[in-house]
Amino acid sequence: MNVVLNGLSRHYRTVSFDAATNAVVLIEQRMLPHQFQLVQTADYRETAAAIRDMIVRGAGAIGATAAYGLAQGVRAFRGSGLAAFEKHVARVFQALADARPTAVDPLNAMRGVLAEMQAGETVAERQALALAAAEEFAHENVNNCRAIGQQGARLIRHGMTVLTHCNAGWLAFVDIGTATAPLYAAQARGKRFRVICDETRPRCQGSSLTAWELAQQGIEHRVIADNAAGHLMQRGEIDLVIVGSDRVLGRTGEVANKIGTYTKAVLAHRHKIPFYVAIPLSTIDWTLESGEAIPIEERDADEVLCADGLLLHPQSSTRNPQSGRRVQIRVANPTSRALNPGFDVTPPELITAIITPLGLFKPKDLWPHLHSLTSQSAARNPGRT
Repeated sequence: MNVVLNGLSRHYRTVSFDAATNAVVLIEQRMLPHQFQLVQTADYRETAAAIRDMIVRGAGAIGATAAYGLAQGVRAFRGSGLAAFEKHVARVFQALADARPTAVDPLNAMRGVLAEMQAGETVAERQALALAAAEEFAHENVNNCRAIGQQGARLIRHGMTVLTHCNAGWLAFVDIGTATAPLYAAQARGKRFRVICDETRPRCQGSSLTAWELAQQGIEHRVIADNAAGHLMQRGEIDLVIVGSDRVLGRTGEVANKIGTYTKAVLAHRHKIPFYVAIPLSTIDWTLESGEAIPIEERDADEVLCADGLLLHPQSSTRNPQSGRRVQIRVANPTSRALNPGFDVTPPELITAIITPLGLFKPKDLWPHLHSLTSQSAARNPGRT
């Protein structure tokens, strides 16, 4: 995605790797939309912390970050003994896997890196293979998102109003995004439409991240409070809903996504509005047999009880807030506690279709297409239908 800074446009990836310093390079998403910053994590522990603390977030982005973090930890090993090396690799893998338990992309990404490493006969060979595999996952992530855009663009018509929830844009992936990919592809085809961004409490990724992306892209949009969606649907002011996902069960078609997604799906079903979920192939979990088995992350209560913002220097302006610093203020009753589940699970009967790089599938049709969706040809040619 191109980002305009100081009047100049430059292309960035959400996640990249500096091989010279063995550092993962990330866009600091907690500072957006007020400040654009790049940060580097010096070792795999810092990379895991960046995932856990949401410096980087979004299924594909944390998948790529975990893959790079695994390669980073692998390359930091000093020694030649394979037994000690494998123990080190296991520690690195577990630290990164534990950072955010609900999303399956980090696990799939790291398992892919481990599989590629096995072709190496020495520590040095496996270290080189680890980085190559992480880079391949990142490139594949972009190709998958581009293909999702081509598949989903046909759903967007002139004059349509599309509702999004949370951020499944380029910030949530290495580039392009999933829920936003059809929007960007439709825009490239000359279609004019409007996007409604749920604010997405408690971290407000819709109002801070998706809205910032759409503004960068020049797409007309409005931010709404989460609870306003039903009102707009009731009045016929929303035509389509597109969301992303952190884990889709291939066996059942159940979808785990940011808390509030299930609510929007129920509302869309009530008002007969098409509800689509856009995902790369790496988001499909083929092992779990029930949505009840998906680990739902319970996040810090302060996310609900407090609000984050940017404290500006007195001489700074809201248009150029580079001198500001991130602060948190309490908005809830001082003695109250909170519940803060980060995700919910939407059943397949509420989902119109799942947009993948290989086409649109009914949720219940994923399992019958297991072979085609997991074949090497699908992985290497994500745009083929």
